Amino acid sequence: MMDRNAKGRDDQAFFGSLKALLDRKRDGSFGEIIADWRWIFTYTKRHKFAVLFYTLLGIFSTTMGLVASVASKYLIDIITGYQTSKLGLLIAITLGSAGFSLLFSSLISRLTARISIFIHNDIQADIFDKIIDVDWKAISEYSSGDILNRFNLDVNTVSSNAISWLPSIIIAIYNFVVTFVLLWHYNKVMSLLAFASAPIMLLMSKYFIRKQREYAKRVKETGSKMMAFEVETFYNFDTIKSFGIMGTCGRKLREWQQKFKEISLAYNMFTIKTNIFMSVLGLIVQYSAFGYCLYLLWGHQITYGTMTLFLEQRGRLSSAFNSVVGIVPSFLTSSVSAHRIRELIDLPRERHIPESSKLAELAADGFEVRMDGVNFAYVEDKQVIVDSKFKAAPGEIVALIGPSGGGKTTMIRLMLGLIRPDSGVTFLRASDGTEVEMNADSRAMFSYVPQGNTILSGTVAENMRLVKEDATDEEIIEALKIACAWDFVSKHPDTINRKVGERGRGFSEGQAQRLAIARAVLRDAPVLLLDEATSALDVATERQVLRNIIQQRPNKTCIVTTHRPTVINLCQRVYRVMEGAVTELDEQESGEALMDF
Repeated sequence: MMDRNAKGRDDQAFFGSLKALLDRKRDGSFGEIIADWRWIFTYTKRHKFAVLFYTLLGIFSTTMGLVASVASKYLIDIITGYQTSKLGLLIAITLGSAGFSLLFSSLISRLTARISIFIHNDIQADIFDKIIDVDWKAISEYSSGDILNRFNLDVNTVSSNAISWLPSIIIAIYNFVVTFVLLWHYNKVMSLLAFASAPIMLLMSKYFIRKQREYAKRVKETGSKMMAFEVETFYNFDTIKSFGIMGTCGRKLREWQQKFKEISLAYNMFTIKTNIFMSVLGLIVQYSAFGYCLYLLWGHQITYGTMTLFLEQRGRLSSAFNSVVGIVPSFLTSSVSAHRIRELIDLPRERHIPESSKLAELAADGFEVRMDGVNFAYVEDKQVIVDSKFKAAPGEIVALIGPSGGGKTTMIRLMLGLIRPDSGVTFLRASDGTEVEMNADSRAMFSYVPQGNTILSGTVAENMRLVKEDATDEEIIEALKIACAWDFVSKHPDTINRKVGERGRGFSEGQAQRLAIARAVLRDAPVLLLDEATSALDVATERQVLRNIIQQRPNKTCIVTTHRPTVINLCQRVYRVMEGAVTELDEQESGEALMDF
């Protein structure tokens, strides 16, 4: 019964998918599926030897299965016919075949596991590299949970089908043909009976009009939204507990579960209806074939062994047919996953300027950070930066002040090349006059300490070496001293090998900020960006950290966003960012402006 139920579900999936394909053909979106599969095929070609291996393996396994079935037929005939003279030979062949099959399947299982893991990792790493190079503004429109869902679940679907789809088609067709030929050899009517359900199922496909692709898409989209909710919930665990809104989050989770339930139950009802029909059809074909076998056996036209062979191969023929038609649902599911991945990797790429490599040769003298006539808007007609100029020179500490949401962090993103001006230019200028617009490659000239806690789980040393893999322990300690972090790190028995929890657990907010500053110091880039990076430090520590940074490299350009007068007193230049305008202030204006914020 379980086999019939599974068969019914497979048939249902096929008919729903076939209808979906026809609908796509009519509405003109069938080309999207073909485009998705062309993209998948690029990975198929990359691993063509694995495809060939799986194909030959499947053909060999199918052939061995047929040989074993024929051997079983003759063994049964020998036993029922009492031809004991050949019994020993057949038993030896059967046992030898079983032993070889066991050894062969174990070896192949190991090889296929290694190949599958290798291929999956290769495809996932390739897609990771493409996603990570997507334009910041474009990728920021997707939630972290949605990106994770696509990167994990959808990549798993693509990586498995990229290699298996072609072998599956070839092996299924080979299995179908050789099984049919074998049955035809023994009895033509039996082979036709075994094949009878196939055309009937195809003819009945017009009654099964549900769209498998739409179901798959709805499930994946709901899964992505649920994962986004889960990621945000656990990331903001402290905040949720502090506000006492655990119950609210629990209700939202149950709302997502309800949506999943509705989709699943709708699909389940469709499955039940079609499964009833397919089960009845399968039973009719099965008992018709069984009755015909009994009729032939009664008339001594076949032996018990032939009857057993036929019934077994009828099942194999049905399975082969299901494998062929089962490719259609897989074809659609894979195209859905491929389409979702392509939505990410087809986003605009970050801008790369090859000339940026020349900047490393000029880094010793430092760089000016310049903006000229810059306009920028995240959303059309809502300008964040309007016709603005900015300058920060080597050896200077330059402050950006202004109200929250006024555009200070946007200025930082423009400097890092994460976003590009709608008009105007942001660029680095070297001492010899060389100018390079901000882009993904010029980012190598920056050290950046963003707002919030950016310390990762691991050890203090591992966090430091994120920006300089070959840093020595002495270099790490020196950076910690400059950031005034060595005083608390040195008190722990493990010092720089002290374990750090997720998001810096185990350290206070001020300590986590100093570790993040130390990491930026260790990078020792010509330009240092501090985005409210000293907000959790006391006044004395804040001033000492900034002095240490400038003394580390006199030609360093330091740009800070701040609301604190103590920082302003150390700055050679102050800019106010408010209502889209970036205005340079004198000393008196700086003090008055801070009082307003």
